[in-house]
This record gives sequence, C-alpha cells and structure tokens, in this order.
Amino acid sequence: MTIVQLEYILAVDEHRHFATAAASCFVTQPTLSMQIQKLEEELGIKLFDRSRQPVVPTAIGEVLLVHARRIINEVKQLEDVVKEKQGLIHGELKLGIIPTLAPYLLPLFLQSFLDKYPDVQLKVKEMTTDSLVEALHKGHLDMGLIVTPLQHNSIREYPMFYEEMVAYVSKKNAAYKKTYMLAKDIDVHDLWLLEEGHCFRSQMLNLCELQKAHKDLLLFEYEAGSLETLKRMVEMNRGITILPELATLDLTSSQQKLIRHFRSPSPMREVSLVTTKTFVKQKLLQTIREEILASLPDKLRKNKPRNIIPVSE
Repeated sequence: MTIVQLEYILAVDEHRHFATAAASCFVTQPTLSMQIQKLEEELGIKLFDRSRQPVVPTAIGEVLLVHARRIINEVKQLEDVVKEKQGLIHGELKLGIIPTLAPYLLPLFLQSFLDKYPDVQLKVKEMTTDSLVEALHKGHLDMGLIVTPLQHNSIREYPMFYEEMVAYVSKKNAAYKKTYMLAKDIDVHDLWLLEEGHCFRSQMLNLCELQKAHKDLLLFEYEAGSLETLKRMVEMNRGITILPELATLDLTSSQQKLIRHFRSPSPMREVSLVTTKTFVKQKLLQTIREEILASLPDKLRKNKPRNIIPVSE
C-alpha cells in the first residue's frame, strides 16, 4: 500500500469516474486503474463497484476511504509542520469564502496579499457555509471565511471583525420615513430574502424575528441568490432588505440615502477565519488574517462584539 494509491482512490471517490480522476492526478487512466487494482489485490477486496455509472465505493470501500482520507491529511500536515518550522510562507492555500462576503471582502485584501507573498499559490472558491465546512472536513480546503459562531465541534473559529447589519429601504416603503429602525418596523410582506442555503438569510429572519411567521404571511415570495439582486429589487420596488456593512461601502450617494440603521445596540454579524482543529499552518493563517484586518475601514475594525445575530435558524 502506497500514499499514491490512497490518493488515487480518493480521487475516484471524489469524481466517481476513473478517467476524470486520472486527469485530476495528472496520470493516464491505465496507470491509475492499475495502481488501484494492485491495492485491491493486496487487500483482497473490491473498493469500487465498476458496474455502475458513475462508479460508487463498495461497503468495505467506504470504510477504507475514511481511513485513507485521514492518512493523506496526516501526510499533508507533516509536510506543513516542516514548512511552518522553517518559517516559510509559500505553497498552496485553498480558501473558501461565502457569497455574502466574497464580492466585498476579497477586493480589499486579495491583491495586497498576492503582491506581498508571491510564493503562495492562492486558490479561492465561493461556496455556502455548509459546503465550505464539508470541504474543510474532506481536506479540499485549508481555511474558510464565513460568518460565525457555527458551534461545530470539529471546526476552530478565529473571529476577526464585526459587521453592522442595516436596513435597505425603498423610498416607497413606510420605513423610509424612519430615522432609526426597529425589527418590528419591517413589514414581512415587503421583505426581500436570500435563497435557502445562505447563512445571512437565517440572520435576516432571526433579526426580524420572522422564523415562524414569514412562510405563512408572505403572499409573494422571491428569494435572491445575491445581495446585489436584493438591492436592485428594493430600488425598483417597494421592498426592504437587510445588508451587511461591507455591502454598503461602495454605494452611491443616492443609494446611501436608502440605508436605515437599527436603534442601538446595532445588530452585528461576526466574520471569522475557520479551519479544522488539526490545521497546522498557523503562520500562514496569521498572515492572511493580518492582511484582511489591515485592509478594512477603521469603523469595521472598531465594531464591538455585541448584539451578534445568530447564524442558525
């Protein structure tokens, strides 16, 4: 049994197709298939059911894949420990980020980070919180930028900053006349929401205390995939939505007039870097954390961790 063979079976499990798995490992399909067959002969078992398309692991194969994933992660961590002790900041960094952060936070720090650390090969993927956490567990990501607290036993959270949550109100909406907002000022019939799967959707509902009410009260329900869509819907219609502070930084002067702050203490969301608890690239984590914090406007760095709206529904 070799490390390469374990990497090959993990690739097949991920892609569920031998040719695609081989391409991802930069080898020919016959080479990959031969190595997996050798491993199966050595163990006296079949790891994959090749009669099905896409291929699937056998029952015993599923068990072995769990151990293989753990072994490969340990090998990678061993390599990372050596680089960490050498004080090196280089190599591949796979970073996941949620959609309600990506378009507003990445432009602030990304270019500066790449300029300062040209030896780091940064791979960024936008994904929902659940998908990001799963990718961390499977070793497909090194770290993630998400909204916390998650309260996952296997995830370590490194809180960085706190975003104020504000109302974005159409001129046609009654709440536009308000100087400061209260949750009860938001008419559920006028609220524009993100679609299911976005943690900020849950925070919208928690903030407005609408978890139980909204599905029963909405006569028309439109769920958007991005905050930018929600902003446009508010501007063109009578509605109201909730935005995180980063999403308000590039608004025009006319758009700024649609913002209504909530009465103090303002609702906040906590933004954190997250890793698995076995993550060892602490120097790299600290480096990217410092770059992100240095890129933020002063107000976001000074926001206090109070009145944090829960992520979970």
